[in-house]
Amino acid sequence: MKAAFYQFTPSFGRKEENIAKVISAVKGADLELIVLPEFFATGYQFTSIDEVADLSEPIPDGNTTKALSDLSKEKGIYIVAGLPEKEGDKFYNSAVFTGPEGFIGSYRKTHLFFEEKLYFSPGDTGFRVWDTPIGKIGIMICFDWFFPESARSLALMGAEVIAHPANLVLPFCPDAMPVRCLENRVYAITANRTGTEEREEGKALTFIGKSEIVSPKAEILVRAGEDEEALMIVDIDPKTASDKSLNPFNDILKDRREDIYEG
Repeated sequence: MKAAFYQFTPSFGRKEENIAKVISAVKGADLELIVLPEFFATGYQFTSIDEVADLSEPIPDGNTTKALSDLSKEKGIYIVAGLPEKEGDKFYNSAVFTGPEGFIGSYRKTHLFFEEKLYFSPGDTGFRVWDTPIGKIGIMICFDWFFPESARSLALMGAEVIAHPANLVLPFCPDAMPVRCLENRVYAITANRTGTEEREEGKALTFIGKSEIVSPKAEILVRAGEDEEALMIVDIDPKTASDKSLNPFNDILKDRREDIYEG
């Protein structure tokens, strides 16, 4: 599989501009799966529920999901991307999955971070894995990584590749994801953004970049810089993630002692 991420600085509220930037970036690229950042089309730092309501969209009928579906069909590629979702009077921090056939599915962020709790409802989809011709793809969003149960749940469901849209402001994730991949023997594609948003004085958020693709052996196959715009592509073999053995005696999933664990 030719796996990729696109790291860039979205302009807050300018959905059409941000979507056009993505389309331009992948136009001539040879890839099969690309992961885009969390809230890639809207920007991240909402300051009111009215802004959330204005920029959120239904899934799959919103313009952003339709644009991604069209791009997937046109290029014959799979895309995972984060966006604010509207359903009735609730809003979710969500990710959509599109492919050559169009819209495939969506996931709602399980673990909300910081002021997301002011505006968004906790995700109710549970973790999901899709079996595609290029591999078994699972999704988690940004702060989900902080909870080992997220990646483990996806691994237990058969994920070979974890697509991880993110808007990281804490410094820990890039160096922690190799551990998540090693302890679950999966690939992960973390697509972060860059830039700073300070939409309220004194409340600046600076995003750390460092998007990366990590192997089941904890190898950082490719990593972007802290503040660069980058489309990075690497060849991976998802089937290697189905081998959970460390040696002839240990299998990291079969050796789990669920009878001992609590919580």
